[in-house]
Amino acid sequence: MNPKVFYPLYQKNENLRSQKHGFRLFCIGFIALQAIFVGQLAAAPLDTGFALAPKESASQAEKDAAYQEARSRLLAAAGKYEHTPYRYGGKDRKGLDCSGLIALSFFEALGISVPRSAESLYSWVEKVPIDNAQPGDLVFFRTTKTNKISHVGIFTGDGRFIHSASEGPVTGVIYSRLDEKYWSRTYAGAGRAFPAAGTYDSADRENALTTSQRESGKKKSPAGRQKDNGLLIGFAAAPTWNFADGNVLRGAAGQIRFGAVVRPFGQQMILGAEIRPEWDNALGVFRLPFTLSWGLNDRLRIFAGPVLGFGDAVLDASNESRPYGGTSWLGVAGLTLSPFAVKIARTDLAPYAEIAWQSYLNNSSDRNIAADLASGFRFSTGLRLTWHM
Repeated sequence: MNPKVFYPLYQKNENLRSQKHGFRLFCIGFIALQAIFVGQLAAAPLDTGFALAPKESASQAEKDAAYQEARSRLLAAAGKYEHTPYRYGGKDRKGLDCSGLIALSFFEALGISVPRSAESLYSWVEKVPIDNAQPGDLVFFRTTKTNKISHVGIFTGDGRFIHSASEGPVTGVIYSRLDEKYWSRTYAGAGRAFPAAGTYDSADRENALTTSQRESGKKKSPAGRQKDNGLLIGFAAAPTWNFADGNVLRGAAGQIRFGAVVRPFGQQMILGAEIRPEWDNALGVFRLPFTLSWGLNDRLRIFAGPVLGFGDAVLDASNESRPYGGTSWLGVAGLTLSPFAVKIARTDLAPYAEIAWQSYLNNSSDRNIAADLASGFRFSTGLRLTWHM
């Protein structure tokens, strides 16, 4: 056999085998690089690269202590901004949005610059199940119809987180619970900026106290256990209106209000108590109602309570004076509507309208429905100032 005939075929097959071998090596290398790249994406982004990061040679206990210290500093930094008002794009004590609180807390605690939006923070962190989340991890929410990540907070343990809320009965930097109806419905996931640390014990919780809490001697976890109920104090003034005759202005009503944000069944609501001094020029009486109020937020509330009355209630209607008597155990009940509020630091300035039923009854046999309705109902519009303690 002539070897010159078969050599080209042999050389061709050898080249093919060499090409296949090279292709296999390329594939293996590509897959290995992908694995390394994915591994880097899946790792917590702040395992190194900041002042408190442990050395590679550190023991596991030293690494746990370093990451735990970083988490505690982050929680303490965020806690200092509690009650700071919400401001879109805000990045200081004048106002913060949700990602602004995260960015400022990381920078003040650790000198680190982090992504500035909730969506970019979600892409940046290592995703973890909420059952494995540790204090100092981030929690994310989808609060808009676009289904994008639109809100972020810092997990503080015990199912709680600190964040800057733009809506709700209390806005600005507050502590909330993940099992509240709104947050459980919009929850999207948790993410880790630091590698997992050891057990977060009572000593670490103490390290996360804010400076003011240490000075006052309060023992509180970073979850804000003692801040569960936000207290409110408010004042209001309003003219009352008359629709029964030509005198449009009927009198004046004021309000001194005390309230608290509570969560008895995981649903946030506002309970309040008010003193409501009123002058009713149409009836010629001064009243002092004491009411209890309730609402899911400060936009719409109902109220009811007893009344102390001073003077004899008499309404001049249809060329006659109609006397009215009233009860004291349930002297007033009504509805308060406040469509919006202007936020100034820790205070809300809001216009409001109020309609109330007053228990005035006429004992005569003569009926005058218009007069009886005029004596029994009060309508007022005014301004309300609420201070969030």
